[in-house]
Amino acid sequence: MSSEEATAPAKAASDDDGMSWWYRWICKIAAVLGGISCAVMGVWNCVTVHPLNIAAGVWMVLTACVLFICEVPFCCQFVEFANAVADRADRMRPWQKALLYCGMALIPIFLSLTLTTLFGNAIAFATGVLYGLASLGKKGDAVSYARLQHQKQADEEKLAGTTDGTAP
Repeated sequence: MSSEEATAPAKAASDDDGMSWWYRWICKIAAVLGGISCAVMGVWNCVTVHPLNIAAGVWMVLTACVLFICEVPFCCQFVEFANAVADRADRMRPWQKALLYCGMALIPIFLSLTLTTLFGNAIAFATGVLYGLASLGKKGDAVSYARLQHQKQADEEKLAGTTDGTAP
């Protein structure tokens, strides 16, 4: 089996989600920035005596690790299971990633609502929002929209029993 045949299923799984290459890169860059922001603010959040702040900080560091392992596994090359987790994350649909990243970013905010948790999780949440927008699909062109509107108008006229715009 050649290397092209071995990577074909993984390539097909990531190409059928409807995301263009540049949008995929924007999502990855947002994930890296979100991971950095979560890690830095999470460590800063742990420098306290309040247990909920410490729990929120630990969760933020965990969120940073998940973002790094799922989106940029080459940053975690010394973690043995990173490539397996990244392959599984690549097979996830964009809406699944959106739920995972947004959910993980919201938990520390619910634990301890401070500026540190808000700003630290903002970019991670934005990464989830970007994946959520990707799950909506591509925007249609103006010609298709005009055709659809014309067809809709013709169907409404047919239901009303008129074709020239006058009432029977």
